Amino acid sequence: MTNQDLIQGQNHNLAIGHDQQLVMGDDHNMELSQNHALELGSAHEHHMDLGQSQDHELGLGDAHDQDHELDMGQNHDQEGNHGHTYGHEHELSMDKKPEHDDRLLPLPEHNHELVLSENNDLTVSENHEFDENMALNVVQNTEMGIESVDHIGIEQSQLLLTTPVIQARVDAANPTYELSVGQEFPDVKSCRRALRDAAIALHFEMQTIKSDKTRFTAKCATEGCPWRIHAAKLPGVPTFTIRTIHENHTCGGIAHLGHQQASVQWVANSVEKRLKENPNCKPKEILEEIHRVHGITLSYKQAWRGKERIMAAMRGSFEEGYRLLPQYCEQLKRTNPGSIASVYGSHTDHCFQRLFISFQACIYGFLNACRPLLGLDRTYLKSKYLGTLLLATGFDGDGALFPLAFGVVDEENDDNWMWFLSELHNLLEMNTENMPRLTILSDRQKGIVDGVEANFPTAFHGFCMRHLSDSFRKEFNNTLLVNLLWEAANALTVIEFEAKVLEIEEISQDAAYWIRRIPPRLWATAYFEGQRFGHLTANIVESLNTWILEASGLPIIQMMECIRRQLMTWFNERRETSMQWTSILVPSAERRVAEALERARTYQVLRANEAEFEVIAHDGTNIVDIRNRCCLCRGWQLYGLPCAHAVAALLSCRQNVHRFTESCFTVATYRKTYSQTIHPIPDKSLWKELSEGDPNAANALNVVINPPKSLRPPGRPRKKRVRAEDRGRVKRVVHCSRCNQTGHFRTTCAAPI
Repeated sequence: MTNQDLIQGQNHNLAIGHDQQLVMGDDHNMELSQNHALELGSAHEHHMDLGQSQDHELGLGDAHDQDHELDMGQNHDQEGNHGHTYGHEHELSMDKKPEHDDRLLPLPEHNHELVLSENNDLTVSENHEFDENMALNVVQNTEMGIESVDHIGIEQSQLLLTTPVIQARVDAANPTYELSVGQEFPDVKSCRRALRDAAIALHFEMQTIKSDKTRFTAKCATEGCPWRIHAAKLPGVPTFTIRTIHENHTCGGIAHLGHQQASVQWVANSVEKRLKENPNCKPKEILEEIHRVHGITLSYKQAWRGKERIMAAMRGSFEEGYRLLPQYCEQLKRTNPGSIASVYGSHTDHCFQRLFISFQACIYGFLNACRPLLGLDRTYLKSKYLGTLLLATGFDGDGALFPLAFGVVDEENDDNWMWFLSELHNLLEMNTENMPRLTILSDRQKGIVDGVEANFPTAFHGFCMRHLSDSFRKEFNNTLLVNLLWEAANALTVIEFEAKVLEIEEISQDAAYWIRRIPPRLWATAYFEGQRFGHLTANIVESLNTWILEASGLPIIQMMECIRRQLMTWFNERRETSMQWTSILVPSAERRVAEALERARTYQVLRANEAEFEVIAHDGTNIVDIRNRCCLCRGWQLYGLPCAHAVAALLSCRQNVHRFTESCFTVATYRKTYSQTIHPIPDKSLWKELSEGDPNAANALNVVINPPKSLRPPGRPRKKRVRAEDRGRVKRVVHCSRCNQTGHFRTTCAAPI
């Protein structure tokens, strides 16, 4: 065999055993192709130095024992100092040329490199192979400077040596989870946490024997396993140190998917960083990450509770939110003068019942610049406790939603709707001398109808077409019929409306009957007495679902702060955007007027007097009165903008079309809508300091508000509300085709066969 040099650099000694020989059996030769050197570390050729200037033969074994032979005819497993055994998957078979593999492991310290020069072939003479169970294991040695966990195993039938890494398989834990006698921890909690993490990482479960302020003793939870650990407190300091570790594990680790030490707090600590980066991370994603990283399968409830624990630490608990509500209301009124914020609890147990909030900027904008149109809607809270968020929203001149007031109640019922509309009436009455005659859109459930009649007796109260069409679709499930229903609702004249209803009747008489049961004055534009400006829906939640639904799952103060921040941002953005407009009307109104101008060019106009005109179009003749701002087509009256007939009449007498639009559509009025500012509220840690000397704030500290009595049940909330259009209807009788009985379907039949 040719001379091969084993080179090792940077004064790190590789101890493979003094005077140990590689025993191959009779006539077993290990050959390296000529002129190939085995190098470790530096590219320069330095003879292996073991503390003396001597040549040592290549041997495999424990560096602390002498004259150990590696017998190739027997099954000898080599073990490291920590009892890690490498079996078949770390076997070395030398009868093939090396092949490349993607699994490469760099040596841990000082860039040690194990390389072969050109044509790196390590061969064993033909018909002489290493035994099947022979393993190559590099063990911990103080002379090597290599951590004990960095074991190097060589793949079966392959030895790939390349620069600067070698193919290897790591079968050891992260060094941070290794436990050793003398290891210290800052306190007992850190000690327990480290032992728990080590148990999870090394896949065994611990059973605590003793745990107090001065000592901690635990053993392996598997019966018969001798592993045991004891840690104790050092005198005079809180530091804990490991005193003894008995034996190695013989249990082979846990065989089930869960883990006894994987507590809710451990889950919380594991995902804390991710949740801070992405608070919307779902429990299912947390489960997947823990399974991928730690190999543990946990329950959904554990992941959910772990997330809730971190979120409570980040944003405050749900209970704290209710407790701080009185102080929050005072801070809101202090930072936004003129705003309304009030909270109510029960007189007996002080449990939360109602919260009403409206910002002064919203009140001013609605009363001075918005259309006299309000939409009422609600959404269920998705938080820990039951509750409903009530909303009253207007519309600005450009058609965007303009939230006016918010209410949070412990449950949606007739009394709470009556209270909310009463607060809304008081809000408007206090801030204006002349109460506007409102048009209100809602789903017209009983509580809302009674509340509107009691607090806004002169208001026009109509159906939100979104709710009406959803009920219609649920009943008939026909897209053509639903489209015809919307066309009937948008029809401007009674003749057009009746024509659409007749079309529906030709397709389905039941659908026509369903429509005729609901008075058209409550939903059809042709019959509705109020002015809706083309708004048929008040689907506020659907329009705001990008953020309102997310906010509904937060603690109550965080939810209101999320709403306030969104409004503050809207006001600023819309205010700045409007400053760039150079037109007289807002963009949506400008587009409608431009379209009317385009159509008006083809109309013939005949003038009767200074105010009355006859406009002849290809689809008929209409009469326009520019003094009263009305047209026979009713478009001008209903939308507040001149229709094409009115535009033709105005152009014929050289009038400025923009002067005949409602003031709410002008850019000047739009800027007035958002002229006020919604101010931020300081962090809760500063409330006490900022409220010193304020008697109202001092009184708020004495008000006690507890969470609602009922927790939110699991699963999606049931909708128990009966829609107004369904009230009084005869329930359809269903028939079972299996037992020939009524009251249930075949799929739910429980009758014996």
